[in-house]
Amino acid sequence: MGRSQAVARTGGDGDGRFGPDADDTGCRMLHVDMDAFYASVEVRRQPELRGKPVVVGWDGPRGVVCSASYEARRFGVRSAMPGVVARRLCPQAIFLPPDFTGYGAASRAIMAIFRDVTPLVEPLSLDEAFLDVGGAERLFGRPAEIARLIRGRIAGEQSLPCSVGVASTKFMAKLASTRAKPDGLLVVPADLALDFLHPLPVDALWGVGDRTAEVLRRLGLRLVRDVAHAPAGMLRSALGEAAAAHLHALAWGRDPRPVTPEHVEKSIGAETTFDEDVADPDVIRRTLLALAGKTAARLRATGQAGRTVSIKVRLSDFKTLNRSRTLPGPTDVTREIFSTAWGLFEALRPGDRIRLIGVRVEGLGASGGQPRQLALGEPERGWREAERAADAAVARFGRSAVRPASLLSAPERESDENSIQPRIVPLSDPQTPS
Repeated sequence: MGRSQAVARTGGDGDGRFGPDADDTGCRMLHVDMDAFYASVEVRRQPELRGKPVVVGWDGPRGVVCSASYEARRFGVRSAMPGVVARRLCPQAIFLPPDFTGYGAASRAIMAIFRDVTPLVEPLSLDEAFLDVGGAERLFGRPAEIARLIRGRIAGEQSLPCSVGVASTKFMAKLASTRAKPDGLLVVPADLALDFLHPLPVDALWGVGDRTAEVLRRLGLRLVRDVAHAPAGMLRSALGEAAAAHLHALAWGRDPRPVTPEHVEKSIGAETTFDEDVADPDVIRRTLLALAGKTAARLRATGQAGRTVSIKVRLSDFKTLNRSRTLPGPTDVTREIFSTAWGLFEALRPGDRIRLIGVRVEGLGASGGQPRQLALGEPERGWREAERAADAAVARFGRSAVRPASLLSAPERESDENSIQPRIVPLSDPQTPS
């Protein structure tokens, strides 16, 4: 069966009215969703992994799955699943650590393709976005043709698969892209929206998680059509005024929200959960340095800098502590983020074994547009320029090309010392907070 035939039978009542060649009149909303994005980027980097069960994440006792290829999903592996469960479900899975710098670069390239078609792009995350293509039809054709153009460019230029939903509202377009997966295109005609929507289960509605779905099922509401025809008073009693109004509108396909091009991230950070609770300050310090490096790399990848550095510390009894400090000026530099984070941790002195630790930078703005006052005696060029050079090296040679020396294992340090191959010297490790 060809892909188009398979997609044509996806969604709605299964009679073929919804598919890549359906009537797209008035369907100006597109939802583009990359398929198993992190895993797909890793397969692009290592083509020998194609067709194999790839899991991005960690399989340790406290590891979490970030992404899984469709080959791994056939075994029941899902995002946010504990790594040990994923390993049990799929013993042959190939686990790979996340490379957020690489995913950020791929995301920027994909978003640039979207913006070549229309300025009305609303990113939801690294791997999905809404597009309003109403103003692009004169240049590029009907909405379904624009969806094909986008899919073709992403496949040709980025070697990555994506699924696209085409509909008259954002909500319906997102539902359509989900039903088109993997690597498909689905059009929901505007005048058939309710035929597509009403046979779906209640958890297809935005805002319906496991608990809300259970409440609705206890009321005998199992399908979207049941919610649409339910008495308003019943919904209000079970869910509250706001949630009842929201779900009732969606159940009738009402979603007046426009595409909002500007999506401003409020913070960027990274955290890790230790396989075993940790009390060793050296381990905590090295972990904070690694997290600061990831956070700084993500800031630079998105062209942002921030003024407030915060840390999160979760103790062995699950008590969570948060501390923050606002800097005199914005930063996207590992050294500055680490120094602040380590200073916050030393001042905190939790005095207990630590289960999780995280670093976050808030108060974000465009890095090029934020003034930065040099400290007395500070050179005009220094750590920021060095780290941008390191970013370029990592993008070309891989994640292990440049790392702080203290993050190298002893065998790695010995190997570096004995190697006769040209190598990039690791950045010096910041030793003490300022």
